[in-house]
Amino acid sequence: MTIAEASKKYEISADTLRYYERIGLIPPVPRNKSGIRDYEEDSCRWIELMKCMRSAGVRIEALIRYVALVQQGDDTLEERRMLLMEQREQLMARMEDMQRSLERLNGKIMGYEEKIRTQREGMPLDKGEP
Repeated sequence: MTIAEASKKYEISADTLRYYERIGLIPPVPRNKSGIRDYEEDSCRWIELMKCMRSAGVRIEALIRYVALVQQGDDTLEERRMLLMEQREQLMARMEDMQRSLERLNGKIMGYEEKIRTQREGMPLDKGEP
């Protein structure tokens, strides 16, 4: 598939796909006889992986390192595993932080709902925040 087709399919701009390739976030994309990028199944799997990892907040530097290790071959299996485990730990920590933030937001929303209900009933409001 062309870069335009890949861009549309994965909802990533063509410029971003070129950038990802240039910095090593995805391996070099094969080209056809005319020198035009030809996104085959393997290239598409890399795009899907990087899109998933980036949306999860995995740092570009870690992903570039991962791609480089994959390209070095099976001698890097342990290092790849360790890199992914580190990223998983960081992601889990971010998820815990997000869960705490969500709980705090839910509490604030419930507090406002209570204040609105109290206000509608004509009762005085507690002005305490946060």
